Amino acid sequence: MSQTALIPSHRKPRQSASKTALRAGVAGGVLSTIAVAGAAGPAQAEPVTQTIEMPTITAGLSTTVAASAEATQQVALDLETQANEDAAAATAAKAAKKAKAEAVRKAEAKKKAEAAAKAKAEAKAEAAERASRSAERTTLSAPSGSSSSGSSVSTASAPASSSAPASSSASGSAASVVSFVQMQVGDAYVSGGTGPNSWDCSGLVQAAFRTVGVDLPRVSQSQSTAGTQVGLGNLQPGDILYWGGAGSAYHVGVYVGGGQFVGAQNSSTGVVQKSLDYDPPSGAVRVL
Repeated sequence: MSQTALIPSHRKPRQSASKTALRAGVAGGVLSTIAVAGAAGPAQAEPVTQTIEMPTITAGLSTTVAASAEATQQVALDLETQANEDAAAATAAKAAKKAKAEAVRKAEAKKKAEAAAKAKAEAKAEAAERASRSAERTTLSAPSGSSSSGSSVSTASAPASSSAPASSSASGSAASVVSFVQMQVGDAYVSGGTGPNSWDCSGLVQAAFRTVGVDLPRVSQSQSTAGTQVGLGNLQPGDILYWGGAGSAYHVGVYVGGGQFVGAQNSSTGVVQKSLDYDPPSGAVRVL
């Protein structure tokens, strides 16, 4: 007998073939069952139905709808306000345009009326000039109305005989004004002229009074109300004569005494010294 015969073996005892076959058969059956179940599972699965309950949002939705409606109403009001403002602006612009056109029309009408009045005055002066051609030859240094004959004697003799003492009777500022205008006799008439060699009627009068420190308005209308109104029967040398209404005069001149005046008449005659009978003035004002 061997010495190791009594020592138990450490090997696992070998299983019998029948047990191994049994276990294999059981395992194969389980796997077959699982395979069959897996194949049939999807076809036999029932659909899952689930009901989801939504939360109630009625309160929040009402607030949102109300806010949206208010915003829409505000937009509508803003649009209406803007439309009203645009309409008002258009109306105002239309009214302003109409007023401007009316003002332009009135200004043009006034300008035409003034031009017509001036043309009428010039035409009147020219007509008188032609009608009294012989009497116009009277000069400052030759007041000899007695040498004339016929009707010219009757119209110019009285002023001529008194013209020298009339000029000498002026004194102070009045004498300076008279002397200035008489020195301009023979100068040209130019509309808007203010000297020194061409004048219009109001430009000559303004320049004459400026020599004595009196600043008169520029135009005839204003000069006809620049002083105290005096009667034509109470004239003194240096008085301003005007033709037309006080405040609406279309011509002015300076009374130099002796029934005569000096004025820038028109483009045909220039600055002349004439008898009051040549073109009787409408009134007079006294500044000095």
